Amino acid sequence: APESRIDLHGMTLQQAHPELIGFILRTHAAGYRLVLVITGKGKPARDVDIIPRRTGVLKHKVPQWLRLAPVSSCVLEIVEAHLNHGGGGAFYVYLRRKR
Repeated sequence: APESRIDLHGMTLQQAHPELIGFILRTHAAGYRLVLVITGKGKPARDVDIIPRRTGVLKHKVPQWLRLAPVSSCVLEIVEAHLNHGGGGAFYVYLRRKR
């Protein structure tokens, strides 16, 4: 079971990025090993364009952010969450042991 969680659902990229980074750094410092990051699944596209638009921007950005400094050294693995914890709209983030 996740030891802590953060819900980024409904936040903008500018709001979510520092929240996520701070959360990962704090939980890693506290010695947690498994946390839940809720992103939401994103809204389906309303109209059909010639150029497809990506939905679920946070869902796509969060794994990218977790692979970058300063948190990449804290993150061991990122896995889509079980349905009970949000399924495709959430990730389990396994954190490395504190050194």
